[in-house]
Amino acid sequence: MILHPQGWKFFPHVSYIEMEGGRPNTVSANARRFPIVRDLRRSEMQFANAMNTKTRSTPTQSKAKEKTTRPKSWLGSQTLVRGLDVLEAVASGVNSLSELAATLKLNRSTAHRLAATLVERRYLTFAPRSGYGLGSKSLELGYQARVQLNIPRVAREHLEKLAAQTGDTVHLGVPDGTRALYLDKIPGGRRVEISSRVGELQPLRSTGLGKALLLDEDETRLREFYRCESSSGQRYTVSESMWMRRMRAYAKLGHTFDLEENEDRIRCVAAPVRDATGRIKAAISVSSAAQYMNDARMQALAKEVRRTAEQISRELGWEGPSVPARKINRKAI
Repeated sequence: MILHPQGWKFFPHVSYIEMEGGRPNTVSANARRFPIVRDLRRSEMQFANAMNTKTRSTPTQSKAKEKTTRPKSWLGSQTLVRGLDVLEAVASGVNSLSELAATLKLNRSTAHRLAATLVERRYLTFAPRSGYGLGSKSLELGYQARVQLNIPRVAREHLEKLAAQTGDTVHLGVPDGTRALYLDKIPGGRRVEISSRVGELQPLRSTGLGKALLLDEDETRLREFYRCESSSGQRYTVSESMWMRRMRAYAKLGHTFDLEENEDRIRCVAAPVRDATGRIKAAISVSSAAQYMNDARMQALAKEVRRTAEQISRELGWEGPSVPARKINRKAI
């Protein structure tokens, strides 16, 4: 039976030699004399080709669609990423230009340009016979990272003990540019809400902890820090001359105070934490409401805060002079 415009017709002289998939594969020569048969065969072939084309194009289309949904990397970060790749490759033992280019799949000129910039900035070194190696800047950053990662772990037990002794909130922070970064906070037993949070950046000039981080700075640098925060529009009621006089006194004492300068009705006592080199790497503070922090109590707390900071410093390798131990008078608290 063959489809005809007037309905189904039977053509006895049309013979199908082979059947595949339910449709004729070869039509006899007599079929060429019948346009309807020829047209039917052409339609079948066109349909089959269309289906095959659609099937073959689906994976490509899917990949194209998937590709368009992927986020595009920022063009400006590509150089930075490649530079970090060079640094990591050298750290893993790759030391020649040819090895760098091959490992990172870069051409030699690009690999040389990136490596030369890192050498210039002291992140890498280069010697003609031995090739590339890590530079002094990389070693310095690695040491600083190790110290910063260790400080919260080393300090935690001491902070908890200090918070239990005083009943007040204890903080641990490190310098972060022109701000203080809070790494830890142990709430005290009093019903006093301190608004600080771990991971928060706080001012240097108005917080006790921030001032403790600045105790080794010279007068020029201290004025720069003070004026930097003034230029940023931060409100501060202590004049530069008064602040400088206080900082000179704090440097001699080895501790600092926050006299409600950063947060209304909140006072604190702070002291620096040093590493094996003797440099200030962190600071700790005890904070509470002003009603629990009169002048006499702040003086009583100062030596204990310094003593706790010293204990943390010694665990970080510091070997400076000791602060005489002084038991806190609970009645003064």
